[in-house]
Amino acid sequence: MALIAISFTLTACGGSDSGDSTSKAAASMSASQPAMKAADKTGMFAGLNGKKVTGTAQVGGSGVTLSGFSSDEGPDLHVYLTNGTDEAAVSAGKQLGAVKFDQKSQTFALNGADTSAYSTVVIHCDKAKAVFGAAKLS
Repeated sequence: MALIAISFTLTACGGSDSGDSTSKAAASMSASQPAMKAADKTGMFAGLNGKKVTGTAQVGGSGVTLSGFSSDEGPDLHVYLTNGTDEAAVSAGKQLGAVKFDQKSQTFALNGADTSAYSTVVIHCDKAKAVFGAAKLS
């Protein structure tokens, strides 16, 4: 009889612990996954205006991540969220920061930018006022 009581006690403790951690993990995943899927957009870079830009841009969560990125060198390169690739679109867009032409992986904070309002990630040389490349987001 005592053996059965110990068995029930151990099962109850083990079940309770794993149930709590499983519930917590499930709650944590369900809280974070819908936001990630709804916000994630990606695009492949293509060079423009005779410049070479390659790699992938991913917009999601709280940032823009460049992967496998490389660009022709420029004196003042920045990454922008825009709705096009001309100078007017860049001026109306949101600058996220300076980009390094030879760093394969880079992440930029959105700083409150509404990503649903933009369709393109642009690499722009601010000094020369020239678009080096763009990634159309989908």
